[in-house]
Amino acid sequence: MKIICIGRNYTEHIKELANEKPTDPVVFLKPDTAILLKKQPFFIPDFSNDVHHEVEILVKINKVGKYIDKKFAHKYYDDIGLGIDFTARDLQQHLKDKGLPWEKAKAFDGAAVIGEWLPKSEFESVDALSFTLEKNGTVVQQGNTSHMLWKIDELIEYVSKYFTLKIGDIIFTGTPAGVAKVEANDELRGCIENVEMFKITVK
Repeated sequence: MKIICIGRNYTEHIKELANEKPTDPVVFLKPDTAILLKKQPFFIPDFSNDVHHEVEILVKINKVGKYIDKKFAHKYYDDIGLGIDFTARDLQQHLKDKGLPWEKAKAFDGAAVIGEWLPKSEFESVDALSFTLEKNGTVVQQGNTSHMLWKIDELIEYVSKYFTLKIGDIIFTGTPAGVAKVEANDELRGCIENVEMFKITVK
């Protein structure tokens, strides 16, 4: 399986990082080795002093597809999840300044938290999901999929132009504002519509 990530999909997050608003979705990949194993803590890597949390709604692909039209995209996923795209911000900035790819800052071991999954049928609309990230009991990120620049079905249409989607592939759909540094001993808890999807500790 592959992890397909979307950057700059919420306006307020674009503003907080002083990035340019994209005309197309920003796409990057993480390898399966980036997945943080269940019930394991996240270890801050020794090559970064500024790792940020980025909470995101996830979509799990349920069948093979290529050049998927938006009106058929809803048939390609049944489950919605929540996760964290951990980002070594200092390393990312260094790479961006040199015009180099971001992978070392985004795709390192443990950089992808994948929580529990819920059937999309449990929700009235996947385009109006509220979600939060708590750090040590305080809400630090909150978003709603209605604020996405590109909604889930539009992302599936766009991504499938470039990559064949396969069963088990996961799309990270972008993060809202509020990204910030994590510290050792932080507890991170993510929820969709007040349902806990993951809880991890930072070491």
